[in-house]
Amino acid sequence: MKLLIVSVGKPRLDYARRGAAEYLARLARYLPVEWKQVREGAREQEGGRLLAASENCFRVALDEHGAQVTSRALTVSFEKWERRAVKTVAFLIGGADGHAPALRERADWQWSLSPLTLQHELALTVLLEQLYRVQTIRRGEPYHRE
Repeated sequence: MKLLIVSVGKPRLDYARRGAAEYLARLARYLPVEWKQVREGAREQEGGRLLAASENCFRVALDEHGAQVTSRALTVSFEKWERRAVKTVAFLIGGADGHAPALRERADWQWSLSPLTLQHELALTVLLEQLYRVQTIRRGEPYHRE
């Protein structure tokens, strides 16, 4: 399985650029991962760009109203996707105004990283860390502690 991260805009904040680079490098040791950025614009335009960039993928929209799951439950989701032979899972991060309704409707799953509303660059860093955490859980590595 391959991971595709699609986000609106390039991170302007230094911590987000560094965090993304760190966790993308860690993730690449486990499975193929690609990060695409789409141009900012009106929410509907951003949604169209996110959908176009994730065509033919299993789409996970990062949304504050989505399902809240633990890291272990996310690991189970990854295992289900693999059993279903999902080739690419695309994680979609909207811009400052969130996702357009059309994107939410076309997403295969909506996932909330937190009950808090997260700034989209922070959401990118949290997402990548959780994806890395899932891979270490799957391999029984000591990164995740309970």
